[in-house]
Amino acid sequence: MNVTEFFNQLKETNVSDLEFNNIGIWPLPFRVLTLLVLFFAVLGLGYYFRINDLNLQNERLKNEEVRLKKTFEEKAFEAANIDAYRRQMAEIEESFSALLSQLPTDTEVPGMLEDITEIGYGSSLEIESITLEPEMAAEFYVELPIRIVASGGYHDFGSFVSGIAGLPRIVTLHDFSIEEIKDASALRFEVLAKTYRYKGQGE
Repeated sequence: MNVTEFFNQLKETNVSDLEFNNIGIWPLPFRVLTLLVLFFAVLGLGYYFRINDLNLQNERLKNEEVRLKKTFEEKAFEAANIDAYRRQMAEIEESFSALLSQLPTDTEVPGMLEDITEIGYGSSLEIESITLEPEMAAEFYVELPIRIVASGGYHDFGSFVSGIAGLPRIVTLHDFSIEEIKDASALRFEVLAKTYRYKGQGE
């Protein structure tokens, strides 16, 4: 059957006369068209259900490959610089130890109070009171507030603050207040000094 006969038979056949139950005796052109339709339908469904899933999986694997390459580059950089990281860690630990040594322990607080008192007297201040206030715990340290009330001259207060700053332990000063004492040629100086100690395990 040549192409001309094929198309002539398609034209001459009434599609309404074709029954799906008798597909085996349909004219050859209609059987060929039906097979082509089924073939492309199978291809389309195969692509949709299988190839499309494979494409999605391939896309996921490509993204995973990019992520793994980035992780590998980061790890390779860390491995190449491991000696520098170790030196940096040693320096950090040394600095941390130095800072810890500046934080008083419970047993050192009385000695520090004596130092503060001596600095006050050395600055020509009259120490009226030094009061330990309740401790305040933070994540890694415990704050020890000390309220100091003293009287003296304005420049004496400056000398006192300089002396506190020169202590070997960390002491910070907060909430300054200065007021004139009635019937006296002096000023009253009140300040909250805070020192810190390292918070040990179990606290």
